[in-house]
Amino acid sequence: MYAVIKTGGKQYRVVAGEKIKVEKLEGEVGSKVIIDQVLMLADGDDVTIGAPVVKGASVSATVVAQGRADKVMIFKFRRRKHYRKTQGHRQDYTEIEIQNIAAKEAKEVKEPVAAKEPAVAKEPKVAKEPKAAAAPKAAKAAAAPKATKAAAKKE
Repeated sequence: MYAVIKTGGKQYRVVAGEKIKVEKLEGEVGSKVIIDQVLMLADGDDVTIGAPVVKGASVSATVVAQGRADKVMIFKFRRRKHYRKTQGHRQDYTEIEIQNIAAKEAKEVKEPVAAKEPAVAKEPKVAKEPKAAAAPKAAKAAAAPKATKAAAKKE
């Protein structure tokens, strides 16, 4: 059984017993963390996809370590402009070990929907006739072509 969870703005595919590093979570080493943002559950061929989350599902984990990732160097450079800027960043993380993936125990029972009255078919819309004002403009344009500069020079 596995689940797809969302924490720290990222999504992770987790399995019971797995250790993962996620964005910093509050909690001491050894404390329990419950993640209720479960986007998908899969148990063999039985797959449940949430909209956006699976209701009643949760993932319990234990905090293994709190730490900081390796330094990432940010280097900005503009050639021929005498501009260089170097900056470093270390992101905080929490390493967790997935203990249990819990699905909702009782499945929802859908209430029967009351029978609706049969829909009455609507009459199809009839195409409207073109406006009478538009026809004379088209007739004028066809009857009197505009004189061009080339035609004026020939005369």
